[in-house]
Amino acid sequence: MNRQSTGEKLFDWGVHAALALICVIVLYPLVFVLVASFSSPEAVMRGEVWLWPKDITFVGYQKIFQNNEILTGYANTIIYTVIGTSINLVMSVAAAYPLSRKDLYGRNLISAMMVFTMFFSGGMVPTYLLIKNLGMLNSMWALIIPGAVSVYNILIMRTFFQNGIPSEMQEAASIDGCSNLSTLIRIVLPLSMPIIAVMILFYSVGHWNAYFSALMYLSDRDKYPLQLFLREILIQGQMQEMLGIGDDSHAKSVMEGEAIKYAVVIVANLPVLILYPFLQKYFVKGVMIGAIKG
Repeated sequence: MNRQSTGEKLFDWGVHAALALICVIVLYPLVFVLVASFSSPEAVMRGEVWLWPKDITFVGYQKIFQNNEILTGYANTIIYTVIGTSINLVMSVAAAYPLSRKDLYGRNLISAMMVFTMFFSGGMVPTYLLIKNLGMLNSMWALIIPGAVSVYNILIMRTFFQNGIPSEMQEAASIDGCSNLSTLIRIVLPLSMPIIAVMILFYSVGHWNAYFSALMYLSDRDKYPLQLFLREILIQGQMQEMLGIGDDSHAKSVMEGEAIKYAVVIVANLPVLILYPFLQKYFVKGVMIGAIKG
């Protein structure tokens, strides 16, 4: 076993200290939001809340579950995320697997054309006009179809298929009489759980946090995702703070808005926090293998 020199030990200690500092910087805002969601809004606004709740209250969570619009937005976001992620996975696999096969004629040209779209696009106005002409305005599909595929994720998945799955296995399956589709379903996908888990996490988080497309394409509040209602709450809270506190009813409204703001952030991020531990064991492996240049 190699013994570390004094310089190497100091370097390791420095790296660990830097990582610990970064963890504190990243985690503290999350801890603060969680603590503030259970604390008295007055204490939060006075700056008395740091690492532990003060004057514990659940008024923010009570107001959330009493608000039908927030519950509707929560349900809509879940629907958009589940359907959108499912379509993303199917489309990504359908594009990545053929591009990973050496027997696909012109695969390099097709990949180059796909990469071209990462650097150049029609822009926001032409995209809006296209969605309008396709009759998808004010519909769920306006949030899902335009982002059905991600070229970046397709390239990662293609690289995984090339480097993570031996071509000999696919050749053996072909000799045994498997078609390309059967090989994909029976051989490739069961061995691709790491990259599939990564894609599920990437796509689902993207759909869960998306709000700009909904802001552009949706006009019916019954179809709003949770993020648009959260945005309204944040804007209203900022406007109330700018206007100042007048009578008691106005002050109470400001306090309730402050409590709801932190509670909604926790509720909105809870599904992602629950999803990550189930995918964590696949996540690092999938990212590392998919990141190898092939």
